[in-house]
Amino acid sequence: MPGILAEDRPIQVAIIGGGIVGLTLAIGLLHRNVNFTIYERAQSFRELGAGIGFTPNAERAMIALDQGIHRAFKRVSTPNTEDWFQWVDGYNRDDELGPNGMNEQLIFKLYCGARGFEGCRRQDFLEELVKLIPEKNIQCGKSLKSVIDSRGDEQVLMYFDDGTTAEADTGEEHPASRPSYTHKFAFRGLIPMNKARAVLGDDKTSTRLMHLGPNAHALTFPVAMGTVMNVVAFVTDANDWVAEESKFTAPATRDEAMNAFSAFGPAVRAIMSLLPDELDKWAIFDTRDHPVPTYVQGRLGLAGDAAHAAAPHHGAGAGFGIEDALVLATLIKAVESSSVRGRTGTIRTALMTYNDIRYERTQWLVDSSRVVGELYEWQNQDCGSDPEKFGREVDWRSHQIWDFNVDKMVRDTLDQFEQRLDA
Repeated sequence: MPGILAEDRPIQVAIIGGGIVGLTLAIGLLHRNVNFTIYERAQSFRELGAGIGFTPNAERAMIALDQGIHRAFKRVSTPNTEDWFQWVDGYNRDDELGPNGMNEQLIFKLYCGARGFEGCRRQDFLEELVKLIPEKNIQCGKSLKSVIDSRGDEQVLMYFDDGTTAEADTGEEHPASRPSYTHKFAFRGLIPMNKARAVLGDDKTSTRLMHLGPNAHALTFPVAMGTVMNVVAFVTDANDWVAEESKFTAPATRDEAMNAFSAFGPAVRAIMSLLPDELDKWAIFDTRDHPVPTYVQGRLGLAGDAAHAAAPHHGAGAGFGIEDALVLATLIKAVESSSVRGRTGTIRTALMTYNDIRYERTQWLVDSSRVVGELYEWQNQDCGSDPEKFGREVDWRSHQIWDFNVDKMVRDTLDQFEQRLDA
């Protein structure tokens, strides 16, 4: 805008990618009357994966961003029949627990809070979020090619593969993160609940269960208002990941899943037998081996998996991304409300604050997710399959995530931002 100082015009935010984190950031900005545009590479919004769950901290972050986000989640989430997350021995058969061998020995359980850690289908939640965003704020079919972030007061200039350009004051994107294979993959599938319940019974199909064993484990929980059981079956893989076009997914079959869990107990084998004939096999990549040293560069910022891709064993990656979105929305609004002259510098100060607030916690998640993946498969040398040692590790790590005070995070964010501006 020639002739108009940066401080005198509304701030404009570019959000590259319309996944759950990008959409929740957008809704948080909308709630705070901050201008934004989402640039999505695909022609429509689509979330990869079947089911997803959100821990209590993530729900609190949703509410702090915009209560509409939390209402959207609750519209599509499926309540568990009890508020306890249970880890069970899916490997050893104990006939004393039941004549059909389907019962599994409880190893540990953890209270999630009232209606805590509920799950839904990813696509259902995504569709609810999209409804909250005006169409004028969304551009699909936009694949980012390059960015120019000048040192002056000019806006960030973005070039897209279709030959178009766009400008913004700040953007949430960065290509530097380099994920690596964790040597685990997962079979993912959905089982109609009537089929699952007929074989497994009510107890195994109506709540969140983690079935443990050597070098493999499986997570099951209800989605789609209890009409479907989501299955994520993890397997340790000694080989390197090889897939067409370097994709993180590959086609698989039910027989492969059954073979991978053939030594497990009757309940886990039954779950695998109920999966569809054709499945997807998902490689588990994370950024622990090659983390980015910072989430910001100039007026560009990283959030969610682009910043701190973690293995899914804590079930907290998307929730941490929503925490990121809350900090970013808070700071961007603070920039727009600031009376400090020099918006470019103020934006950079805001993003440096974001990095300081989020880096340590999110990098801890990346590391801890690897650790619990090993715990679930009895690979941890200190714990092995010992229930007491396992429970202590899972307990403190889970509460480190679940008990996080997002309101204090927001206060700390604003305090640090103001201190940086006054320095």
